[in-house]
Amino acid sequence: MEHALLTQRSFRDVLGRFSTGVVLVTAQTGDGPVGMAANSFTSVSLDPPLVALCAARSSTTWPAIRAAGGFAITILGAHQEEVCRTFATRGIDRFVGLDWSHTPAGHPVLSDGLGWLECAVETVQSAGDHELVVARADRWAVTAWRSPLIFHSGRYTRPAS
Repeated sequence: MEHALLTQRSFRDVLGRFSTGVVLVTAQTGDGPVGMAANSFTSVSLDPPLVALCAARSSTTWPAIRAAGGFAITILGAHQEEVCRTFATRGIDRFVGLDWSHTPAGHPVLSDGLGWLECAVETVQSAGDHELVVARADRWAVTAWRSPLIFHSGRYTRPAS
């Protein structure tokens, strides 16, 4: 179906056909840990090791993560859909009842995630209603070999076996 005028809804519909993984973006701040879920995350470069993510300008969490200057990424597994939903919910303590460890820089990472990266913000670029963040991955680890959590067409799913 073609649209003469692209609407936000039709734009979301077409982009929803592109499956993505899901990550948690977390940081330790002077006020404690903060975190948010994101599916707009990708690798950028191997040398140097760079990643990128998009953070909505409307996010109430991103300003605290940005101010920290660095953050951790936890790659979520298919078994962590509820954790992802929790981190997409506003106005709650997202860390209650979850098992966490910390990166060498002190950022929280979910203990049973598939892997983590510890990142330092390199650049932040305005990109419409989002900010495009490029960060250098300083440390990382693969922590489990399980199926990833996937976001497709507005729903969480898992790879077919």
